Amino acid sequence: MRRMRVLLSEDIWEFDLKAALEEISPQRREQALKFKHEQGQRLCVLAYQLLKQGLREEYGITENPLFEYNEHGKPSIVGHPDIFFNFSHCKEAAACVVSDRPVGIDVESIREYKESLARYTMSDTEQEQILSAEHPDVAFIRLWTMKEATLKLIGTGISNDLKTVLDTSLYKYTTVERQRYIYTVCE
Repeated sequence: MRRMRVLLSEDIWEFDLKAALEEISPQRREQALKFKHEQGQRLCVLAYQLLKQGLREEYGITENPLFEYNEHGKPSIVGHPDIFFNFSHCKEAAACVVSDRPVGIDVESIREYKESLARYTMSDTEQEQILSAEHPDVAFIRLWTMKEATLKLIGTGISNDLKTVLDTSLYKYTTVERQRYIYTVCE
């Protein structure tokens, strides 16, 4: 049976950052403290807390996960090659997905649509979709999260031509639009 859990939180300012930093792995603490601003640190910690929650609820794992990384920087959990995860954050929320199969997630804030960015990152067909949408800014972010979640699933990072990334026939997408952001899970 397929296992997949999506966890999302907007509680960026609702926890004691100092205490939370002590409760996570030294590896993740070091990553969080590399962020210059407190909001980035909080989002990094929150994404990790969501991963811990998903691992506890789905697999009964209670220890802090440690990561190893592929050549493109995609993390996996040391000692658990059968568990896949991915996380993302934007200024409004942190998101995490835990699964028994490869998976990717991206969350992005909805922001002003910029046609120059769409020309650089979207195919002609995608640009037409965006421009014909009632809300081009939302349509652009929806497609962007689909592309990024795909790249995170396959573990290559943004190294390909973004115009050619999306092949909806190869992957299953779940896209959720919130008031200020959109997230997409790719499996």
